[in-house]
Amino acid sequence: MAILPRTDVRRSTFALLGALLILTSASAHAQSAPTPLEDNRTITLGYIDIAYELGGIIDPTLQPGGTSSARPNWFTFAPHASQAGGKGMYSAALARHFIDAARLQPSLSLTNALDRLGLSGVLRLRLQDLSLQLIAQGLSVDAATALSVLTSSLNVAALADTRTLLATASRMGALYSSAPGLTPLDKVEVIVITLERTLHEGNLAIFNDIGGSARLYLDWRAGATGPITPARVLAEFTLVDAVNTEAQQAYAYAIAHAEDSPRPTRMDLLFPGMHWKSLLVAAFALYEDARLAPTPARRDALIAMGTNFVAWREQRDQAQPVFTPAGSPTDEVSRSGVLQALTPFLMTDFGTVRWAYADYAYAQPDRDGNPLTSPPCEYSWADFWDRWNGILFAFDQAYARPTELWVMPEPLTDPLG
Repeated sequence: MAILPRTDVRRSTFALLGALLILTSASAHAQSAPTPLEDNRTITLGYIDIAYELGGIIDPTLQPGGTSSARPNWFTFAPHASQAGGKGMYSAALARHFIDAARLQPSLSLTNALDRLGLSGVLRLRLQDLSLQLIAQGLSVDAATALSVLTSSLNVAALADTRTLLATASRMGALYSSAPGLTPLDKVEVIVITLERTLHEGNLAIFNDIGGSARLYLDWRAGATGPITPARVLAEFTLVDAVNTEAQQAYAYAIAHAEDSPRPTRMDLLFPGMHWKSLLVAAFALYEDARLAPTPARRDALIAMGTNFVAWREQRDQAQPVFTPAGSPTDEVSRSGVLQALTPFLMTDFGTVRWAYADYAYAQPDRDGNPLTSPPCEYSWADFWDRWNGILFAFDQAYARPTELWVMPEPLTDPLG
């Protein structure tokens, strides 16, 4: 599947931003609380700091701003994943600014709307295709365009598959029909807000829990005297809600099975009843063991096990409740519905290694046996197992090119900042 060149996306996004700066006043930006993108910037920078501190423990030759040939740990992936979530928030911010402008001056036509956005090239073509499908379902030009903009910072090349285009339009149309609101733009704004909140809350939840745990670990380590060993980590380092006997159990299993093929990934079957925060303590012990490993192969196997432990805690306990909450606010649509609609477009640039969910989906066996369904539309990022297996696929893809993940992202800023 063709991937939209990064330079084309950047050029079109900058043009889009420039047009919106003209259309919308930035005077309403001032506020006491940070915006989702401002939080995302802080989180991405925080992860970069942790990535180098922890990476330097595993590989003492790693210098700030440098690279390591050791297998990436979870915290090396984290800045890039945070940046990917930020791109979704960026698209949501652009859509909100477009909606504000359209309320003041409705577009005369789809061409007019796309011109106002400054879109060109492949990005314009793909968003035009999606907008036309939404207009055919009865959405106004501006409502259709605003919904299409939600994909603008993502893998819009996925729309080249007509099956994905039609399924996406159908899912977005269903979300539009379910959304509260008096006008078409009101209804679309609810969808935009739902996406922005979902990504923002997930970003905060993961960083506060796992990033906070890493900071506690690094501070504990810096204050400790004498050699730091895995046994010492398991005996002396604690986290709220973690159970050290459980951490020892997980660590012992990882030591014995780190080089299994395939690598163990079903923590629910391996450790039934375990509090998943215990896996974080075990992971830090495994990263310490990786530092002491006798061979690069053993080191990398231990890193991968530790990373799977952290990722399980991240996705099972932090992301899942945000993506599929027990109850939805009255000013939102279904969060799982929004995530399902955008699943084919998800991608993350791990440094110079690009992972796209569509690539993962096309590499899997056909789920429903129906040639009219594109593989990416058979999955949902809101489903834990769809997300978990896609993440493991991304890990394996990145493990083959470890030094490239150390090309850290430039944190995003609010488009009207």
